[in-house]
This record gives sequence, C-alpha cells and structure tokens, in this order.
Amino acid sequence: MTQDGRLIRGERTRTAVLDRALLLATVAGLDGLSLSQVAEALEVSKSGLFAHWRSKEALQLAVVDHARRQFVDQVIRPALRAPRGVRRLWAVHDARLAFYEAEVLPGGCFFANANFEYNARPGVIRDRLAAELADWMTFLTGLAAEAVELGELRAGADPAGIAYETEALGVCAVMHAPVLGRDVTFGRARRALLEHLHALATDPTILPELT
Repeated sequence: MTQDGRLIRGERTRTAVLDRALLLATVAGLDGLSLSQVAEALEVSKSGLFAHWRSKEALQLAVVDHARRQFVDQVIRPALRAPRGVRRLWAVHDARLAFYEAEVLPGGCFFANANFEYNARPGVIRDRLAAELADWMTFLTGLAAEAVELGELRAGADPAGIAYETEALGVCAVMHAPVLGRDVTFGRARRALLEHLHALATDPTILPELT
C-alpha cells in the first residue's frame, strides 16, 4: 500500500471511531468514554486506537471537535442558505430541531448533555465545552443583530436576549422530548420562537405563518 493509501485508510478509521464514540457519548456520557469501550464497540484492538489518541482526554477532545463538525454540516450550513436576517435566524432554529427530531444521535444533543455533565467539573474538557457554547451564542447573537441592522427586527430589539431565548427553547425541547413527547416539545419550541419573531418583525410576512 502506498503512503497515500495508508493515510486514507487511517483517516477512514479515525472517522469511523469518532462517529461511534460520538454516539456512545450521548448515551454513556463524555466521561464514560474510554479507548477500551470504543475499541470493543468497533471490534478493533485498543492498541490500534493509540495510533490516533494517546489518552482518554485526547479522545474526548477529538469527539467534541467531531460533534462540532457534524453540527456545522447538518444544521448550520443548510440554514445559512436562507436569506440574511430574521429568516436565517429562524432557519437555524428550525434546522436544529429537525436534527434532533431525526434522532441522528441517540442521546439527543451532544453539547447539551456534555455541558450538563461538566458544568461543575473544572478542567480542559469543561473549558473546551465552554468555548464551544460561547461560540454558538456569539453566532446566534450575530444572526439576531444582523436582522436588526437590516431592519427586519424592530430597532431596540435585544440580539443577546433573542439568542438566549432561541438557545433555551432548543435545549428545553431536546431534553423534554423523551419524557413529554417529541411532537409536543418540538412543536412548541418552533411555535414559541416563531411567535416571538413575529412580534418583533417589521414585516412578519417574510416568516412562516403561525398555525
């Protein structure tokens, strides 16, 4: 096998491991991940995984990065096709809920679960998760601010407040869905933000209708 062939094979193995580790982390918790657990799930040798990650912490950080890439690919990039402004903010919320509804991850939301798990546990993992959350909130706030600047949300609307409400609805929906029912929770999370955006919009007709 050529050097390029070995690199491609190694990258495929790495991706397969991270895919499985991400699924496991949403069920067993990020702290519950271990090289042994992932190796057993994939039916590969633990020693083979050491070529990619030399410690449990290194694997955990790689899973956080992998979860971010997945979220960007399946939620953010598709939503960014919507027009700039309030429609793009709505599209991100809608795409996020659709991602949860599709049950791509068995535990619902990797980042919500991991943040709850590590909130009171200082260290490298918590710092990385905190940075991811800060980036996400900055992104949502930026979308809301852009909608205000374009005149699609009324002057004086609070972008940071809108971002907080959007995030709260997403987390609440994915956490409540297994207990209270998917149709109810995701439907309410959509309607709640849509009602709020309709109330703030200078032209509500550019948004989906309230039903």
